[in-house]
Amino acid sequence: MTTKHYRVAQWGTGNVGVRALAAVIEHPLMELVALRVFSEDKAGRDAGELCGKPATGVLASLDPEAIIAARPDVVIYLPNQPDVAEMCRLLAAGINISTACVGFNDRDSIPAADRAQLEAACASGRTSLYSTGSSPGWITELVPLTLLNMQRRLDRYIITDYADMATRDSPLMLGQLGFGTDPATRDSSRPMGTATSTPPTFRALAKAIGLPLDEVTTGIEYAVARNSVEVAAGTIAAGTIGAMRMSVSGWRGGREILTRHSLWYVTRDTEPAWDYRDSGWRVQVKGDTSLDVSIGFDVTPEDYARYSPGLTAHPVINALPYVCDAAPGILHTADLPMLAPYLGE
Repeated sequence: MTTKHYRVAQWGTGNVGVRALAAVIEHPLMELVALRVFSEDKAGRDAGELCGKPATGVLASLDPEAIIAARPDVVIYLPNQPDVAEMCRLLAAGINISTACVGFNDRDSIPAADRAQLEAACASGRTSLYSTGSSPGWITELVPLTLLNMQRRLDRYIITDYADMATRDSPLMLGQLGFGTDPATRDSSRPMGTATSTPPTFRALAKAIGLPLDEVTTGIEYAVARNSVEVAAGTIAAGTIGAMRMSVSGWRGGREILTRHSLWYVTRDTEPAWDYRDSGWRVQVKGDTSLDVSIGFDVTPEDYARYSPGLTAHPVINALPYVCDAAPGILHTADLPMLAPYLGE
């Protein structure tokens, strides 16, 4: 683990960005040198004020050129949507990127034109781009590589993530996601949620273990509430969607070797009845040294909104020294050494 110091810029201050900003300010090996924001009400304010920390002397700016002028070693890149042109501008200017933006976990899955631009920018600036987070990232790459280190034969690797969404008071919960609607009105062929973000990370994982995938398929199933129930977002009527299960399957030689199920629910009283568990992950390794691992969140429902941004932000922060020290290019997790976090003072 390196103990060098790094000049860091933060790009974006949404929920995850604010937590990342606080982590940079707190980190003994990192110096915050610039902050990019996207709203007038944040511009000109001290970075510490924006994340509940003491003043840093670094003022938030709307101008992306202020990031380049500060000459950071790396940008923690967390906008609402990635912009390949601006990413290339940073990389070509000699600034590495550590990000939680999905779609960059597997360089072979990036659209060819975007990949060519990004790789050219990395070569020009002698910089690297790395994408991680909680999911995809930690649960789809770092955890699998650790657990698979105990195997010499893999039959199947299964990730199931559970999300109890009954306490989430969000307008997206009803209608857009589909809870409380007639399943017959939903397009079951359209990938949603983790079904859109998992295929690239599965492809990267499979190549890392020497079992590149022939194809990745996705699907979604619905379970209806058996009885009407009141949840934070409103009423879920009997016979409407009370749970959904999104699936991603990685295939090799006609055999499903990688599987991910994402089970989101607002009630456990459904038809069909599924194996509901508290929010968290279950990981099953089917091989010559089979494993069954459960990972839960040690937090109350009331504190989850405060807790959850760290799940995404912290892997991005902890990867930062390795990204700065890596060879130029678009990085896979398997390209890096074991990502040990620096937790010293």
